[in-house]
Amino acid sequence: MITIIVGTNRDQSKSRKIAEYYLTKLENLGEKAQILDLKDLPKDFVFSALYANTGKHPEFNQFIKIINESEKYIFVVPEYNNSFPGVLKAFIDGLEFPGSFANKKAALVGLSSGVIGAALALSHLTDILNYLSMHVYAVKPRIPRISANFVDGVITDKFIADLIDSQIKGFIKF
Repeated sequence: MITIIVGTNRDQSKSRKIAEYYLTKLENLGEKAQILDLKDLPKDFVFSALYANTGKHPEFNQFIKIINESEKYIFVVPEYNNSFPGVLKAFIDGLEFPGSFANKKAALVGLSSGVIGAALALSHLTDILNYLSMHVYAVKPRIPRISANFVDGVITDKFIADLIDSQIKGFIKF
């Protein structure tokens, strides 16, 4: 099972739409996949599920269970303030260390309204995942100018669309 993580808790995010795009691509290739959307996290999880409260929040524990049962992940990473959203970092901090991600595999895709497509966010997240002993697939598509390059559920830039297809096929074998 591949778990696609929507890396923001923003309602009606473009990240969610990209996650759905990936889900369709994976299912068309016969892969089992699911979406884990951070907008569904308990609103107070940063205070009620982390640190001294680890394991004590039944709702957050369901997210941990999904992560622990998966072996592969695709992170859909929007650019926020030249990095990735804090909610994604807080979520990672709430997982079991190092067990949740150790020796598992991840693929990353970045998106931004600007022109660099979350390049620094992907680099930052790669460093964190490597620290957690996760193996990160080298092909990391970036979707800059998301409103122009992703319209009505379609990647409009052929190069980006081909790169995503290549990433997905390679990640399945990874």
